[in-house]
Amino acid sequence: MTTQSPTQIVRSEVRASTGIAGLDDVLGGGLPAQHLYLIEGNPGAGKTTLGLQFLRRGADQDERGLYVTLSETATELRTVAASHGWSLEGIEIFELLSSDGLGPDAEQSILHPSEIELGETVRGVMAAVDTLKPARVVFDSLSEMRLLAQNPLRYRRQVLALKKFFAERRCTVLLLDDRTARDSDLQLHSIAHGVVNLEQSVDQYGPERRRVRVLKMRGIKFRGGDHDFSLETGGIHVYPRLVAAEHRMKSEAAIVSTGVAMLDKVMGGGLVRGSNTLFVGPSGAGKTTTAITCARAAMLRGEKAAYYLFDEGLGTLLPRSRALGMDVEPFIRDGQMRVVPLDPAEVSPGEFAHSVRRAVEDDGAQMVVIDSLNAYLQAMPGSKHLILQMHELLTYLNHRNVVTILILGQHGLLGDMRAEVDMSYLSDAILLFRYFEAHGSLLKAVSMVKSRTNHHEDTIREFRLGSSGLAIGEALKDFEGVLAGIAAYRGKLPLLADDAAESAG
Repeated sequence: MTTQSPTQIVRSEVRASTGIAGLDDVLGGGLPAQHLYLIEGNPGAGKTTLGLQFLRRGADQDERGLYVTLSETATELRTVAASHGWSLEGIEIFELLSSDGLGPDAEQSILHPSEIELGETVRGVMAAVDTLKPARVVFDSLSEMRLLAQNPLRYRRQVLALKKFFAERRCTVLLLDDRTARDSDLQLHSIAHGVVNLEQSVDQYGPERRRVRVLKMRGIKFRGGDHDFSLETGGIHVYPRLVAAEHRMKSEAAIVSTGVAMLDKVMGGGLVRGSNTLFVGPSGAGKTTTAITCARAAMLRGEKAAYYLFDEGLGTLLPRSRALGMDVEPFIRDGQMRVVPLDPAEVSPGEFAHSVRRAVEDDGAQMVVIDSLNAYLQAMPGSKHLILQMHELLTYLNHRNVVTILILGQHGLLGDMRAEVDMSYLSDAILLFRYFEAHGSLLKAVSMVKSRTNHHEDTIREFRLGSSGLAIGEALKDFEGVLAGIAAYRGKLPLLADDAAESAG
């Protein structure tokens, strides 16, 4: 007689989908079936919605579902479902406290949970399960059972009795708990086969930030840590934490053009696939326009681009690009370029990373532009988290051979300028933009100050925006102090502005 090894048993274990694709991904395929799980979170965290999605997924697979409610009525549950556009057909709702118990013919005119016999309540649940024979059960909520038990020992015994009962009937069970009794959390954790925690926090501005964490899951490997999720019309959407090491691909190490020959020369050949370039400088210096130029060049090569726009809307970006001879609207209409305007107050870091993954993996984007990191920072709880999550995202994009452009604005216009966060060590290349004053005019300069992949120029060149796009001048060898903003002229080098003035004359 042959016996299966523990590894074979785990691999052959049937999984029950939660009905939430992102959560199934975190769990490596769903919950191991026929076990009891604890779903905990404060009121409003999304436990009821998760429970309904779990049962609806079962109904789609012809699995009978039972929702046992001690705290909400069947009407309230149907209202919740209707708000998401769901039907609860195929799902039985069992109310332990029905309107019959509150009617004039009942023995008590007021029914309080502490006055109900706990054993009778548990027997009612068992009877409903034996009658309906469900494959999936949601029990809402344990806080009501805790009140009925009135002491921790009795409460634990009844939960253990339910666990044994459900196991014998091969049910996959979700126990919902609002964590009103902190002292019993560890008791529940030890009883349950797995524990999933839902959290929500409110900042001074913006919507709630929601996160899910799998605290425990016996017998399977899951992705730990916090994962952002949103609760919207249509249910819960979980955005699994990005782990770049899971997405490594063979590197191509190819160099592609920016679309401007002189800028390619400054950068040592152009942009490198599987690397990221940081465009850094003061507001209005030309960072966004340069990024649009690079994206347009990629699309003219037949590639796809994804442009994440935090700072401005399409209403200003498109007319400006068109005025500079870099119209990208036809590419947007054809689906070759995807411009995603984002509100940093509304989007979570996990949701943003998920959007980038979908653009790369589903849409085939070969260039990704993030404009800008300053606004993206506002969506984060702190700079430390920005660095960690951005590091993982950039590593992922590099592994996928994507050309990534990051835009970072600096405070100030001339002289000493600082950024909100130091991204220089995460960047494979840095293109620096500066204003400088010369001949009574405010001019612009550009310089490549770092590249891990190319042998780039060490020069500082004049940079100008015109109706025909970008123009890069000769190296400013006759100037000193350009990067400081106050340039001293030491020679006879003509400037692009001088050429423009002569042409006009």
